[in-house]
Amino acid sequence: MALVSDERLREKVNYLSMIEIFRDLSRRELKAMDHQFTMTACKAGKIFYMPEDSGEVLFLLKKGRVQLYRLSLEGKKIVVAFLGPGAIFGEMSLVGQGMYSTYAEAVEECILCVMSRPDVERLMREKPEVALRIVETLAKRLVYMERQLEEVAFKSIPARLASVLLRLAGEAGSSEVIGFTHQDLAELLGTYRETITQTLNDFRAIGLVQLERKKVILTDLAGLENVAEN
Repeated sequence: MALVSDERLREKVNYLSMIEIFRDLSRRELKAMDHQFTMTACKAGKIFYMPEDSGEVLFLLKKGRVQLYRLSLEGKKIVVAFLGPGAIFGEMSLVGQGMYSTYAEAVEECILCVMSRPDVERLMREKPEVALRIVETLAKRLVYMERQLEEVAFKSIPARLASVLLRLAGEAGSSEVIGFTHQDLAELLGTYRETITQTLNDFRAIGLVQLERKKVILTDLAGLENVAEN
């Protein structure tokens, strides 16, 4: 039983050490935090929070994907971000804010570490470096959202799609965008699936991409960068 417990602790510490907000903490400090985290699993479709929830926990995504999105008054869904392993969310509650009309939903089966608000607040008081990393995470997400708004206002659908494909591939360290349907990409750009399908077909026709089921292979990065800039 002790061996199982030790292995579980090593697994959790290894995972926590890869989370950006904990990168300044030693393994000993991470081990001491073990009791503050609960590991949980959920299926696709799980809603973690809804608009104006105060948020009493911080989520750290170990496996799977989560989408943050908003709904317009007409019910149109606009994805703010897709989060993958290593991401945190629910952090707005830590600065006393609601979720600004944002939903968080599991796109696929997920495994997460969950930390209660009192434990997070205690950690931020005791470890100022963690508080700094959380502020940095908030700032990066704000910059990303501002960039999205700017692109919606000033760029065409082809330019925005090229930019998103390059970003998603870059985040994955690959020349492929895997696991995103045309509907996912449409919601990320705030447009219609049919528009994305047509634009991807146009990209394929001029040799910028190859298309497979839930996979876009970027075959001409320079060409896509040129489209993204116009």
